[in-house]
Amino acid sequence: MSKATNNKVKVLFRYFSTILDKDVVETMWADIVDPKKNVFKLDNIPFYGPPIARDDIFIAKYSEEEKKLIYHRTIESSGNSIVLVVVLKKGLDKELLRNTFKDLNCESEGVGDNYFSMEIKENVDYTKIKDILHKLEQGGVISYAEPCLSTKHKKDISDE
Repeated sequence: MSKATNNKVKVLFRYFSTILDKDVVETMWADIVDPKKNVFKLDNIPFYGPPIARDDIFIAKYSEEEKKLIYHRTIESSGNSIVLVVVLKKGLDKELLRNTFKDLNCESEGVGDNYFSMEIKENVDYTKIKDILHKLEQGGVISYAEPCLSTKHKKDISDE
């Protein structure tokens, strides 16, 4: 098994990112749920669009060849969603946008000057978040993608 730290392990995820339009390898932290059954709970906000969100429960299997835990499949959704945001407006500090969404209970992880991955917790009404994202996109400020939208958040926006 990968080296554990305080009941956490690193897990390797391989997937096709529709955002980057290529295969991606991303390593994320997970909590050990049941090591005998290879069950883990994601403890990161994914960066490039795998169909998994923080707190989802999944199976990962150890690869002798790679000497790492490798994601196999999700077995229980947390109800959380992941939205990826690219800031298009030159000179706009992405931290301002991240703070706007943080005030709405949406944490995020930034990469570079113009990209962040945002988590929408299950208990957050996605309608308001989606409205802000849509207005910013219509104004040419951002572009965004919803690679991991939970059933609950899909329902939020379909009930509009």
